[in-house]
Amino acid sequence: MSVTEWLQADWPAPARVRTLITTRRGGVSPAPFDSLNLGDHVGDAPENVQANRALLRQQLPAEPAWLVQTHSTLVRQAEQLGAPEEGDASVAHSANTVCCVMTADCLPVLLCDQRGRVVAAAHAGWRGLCNGILEATVAGMQCEPASLLAWLGPAIGPDAFEVGGEVRRAFMAADPQAAEAFHQIDDDKFLADIYHLARQRLQRCGVQAIYGGDHCTVIERGRFFSYRRDGRTGRMASLIWLSDEQTG
Repeated sequence: MSVTEWLQADWPAPARVRTLITTRRGGVSPAPFDSLNLGDHVGDAPENVQANRALLRQQLPAEPAWLVQTHSTLVRQAEQLGAPEEGDASVAHSANTVCCVMTADCLPVLLCDQRGRVVAAAHAGWRGLCNGILEATVAGMQCEPASLLAWLGPAIGPDAFEVGGEVRRAFMAADPQAAEAFHQIDDDKFLADIYHLARQRLQRCGVQAIYGGDHCTVIERGRFFSYRRDGRTGRMASLIWLSDEQTG
């Protein structure tokens, strides 16, 4: 087992807002899921996924609110989740309720308010992003968007995310300024900047304090899983929760 590597969001969030972002390092799964695969739907042995999730659980105040992600715009209240349910974002207002999304190129977005009263995690693949998963998540947090902070986690970078013209057209149908996030490389092929697209969407709905967006899951081969690069691969998790106010 390799040495486990945990990342944290680099943002000026309140002290009681806690984050943890896993990498591919530090678990028990063999190739091509090596080694800290947390996805139970990718073909890895169930006992390996269970062992990896147990390693993660040691770092958390509670079991994460796992979701069955389908590239939807469905936002769940994490406190109400028992068994995993369909959704691509969750929101928590109570302490020690862990919001969680899994990714392997798609964009994980963590959010909190400036007072440390609410947190959320969203899974923003291009379909969910285009259809409004971030707007739905902000609405589900039930506070002024201007009071929110957002952190963009590890995703496919702008030098690796090749898409067809239909993706560009879909984003531009909602916002013509989305054209800024696409660089043409062939007749109907573009490089897309999912980080830029997410910033545009967040800003349009009133979120201005946006951080992160400086990784590439495809290029950073030894650190992150990438479905676009490898096809059969594992999943990482991005998690956020509120700690007890009494303990900070």
